[in-house]
Amino acid sequence: MLRADLHCHTCYSPDSTSALKDIVRQCRKVGVDCLAVTDHNCLRGALELREMAPFLVIPGEEIKSSEGEIIGLFLKEEVRPGLSPQETAGRIKEQGGLVYIPHPFSWRASGLKTEALESILPSVDIVEVFNARNNIFRGANRKAEAFAREHSLPMAAGSDAHRLGELGRSGVIMPEFGGAEGFLRSIAQATMVRAYSPVWVHFFSVGSRLLRRGRQRTMSHADST
Repeated sequence: MLRADLHCHTCYSPDSTSALKDIVRQCRKVGVDCLAVTDHNCLRGALELREMAPFLVIPGEEIKSSEGEIIGLFLKEEVRPGLSPQETAGRIKEQGGLVYIPHPFSWRASGLKTEALESILPSVDIVEVFNARNNIFRGANRKAEAFAREHSLPMAAGSDAHRLGELGRSGVIMPEFGGAEGFLRSIAQATMVRAYSPVWVHFFSVGSRLLRRGRQRTMSHADST
């Protein structure tokens, strides 16, 4: 059996500072042996971590579509942001990936809008029914699970970690698998690990984003002079 965290971010996301080597160390410390790396609009960190990690890494990307975020798992190439949900799901499917809906019904503005979710329902492979960062309005997780059950969709959970201490807080215990199709068979047998992150993690993400913007402005100013 694998202990899997199916939603996390690295330093390749603008709101995270977690270095790849530190993520490997933390996963080994907390017992995570399958990690889906889902950086914002970026696949590079996932591919690099897959090469260096002694455990299973699923290359993913949290893509900002025109109507909210959609995760692609088992990706080979980046899907560019800004496309419609239908186009985004199509680009994921074209490369043999899985369409994974993160934090639906969340209070966060980045969540996929309900109408958009319903419009791509035939393409949806998995719904995240427990996100550890849905810690302010927790009803979003319950609504996501009800939606998945209503539509007979596979359910998953993840920490949505943006810092090391969040890794493995939430996830699933699932049988070993091979490839995307094997993953779908395995996730149907998974047991959820549900634990919320503290509320203050959202302030960390905002701070990380502002710090990175400040560094970029400083570098741009230095280059111009």
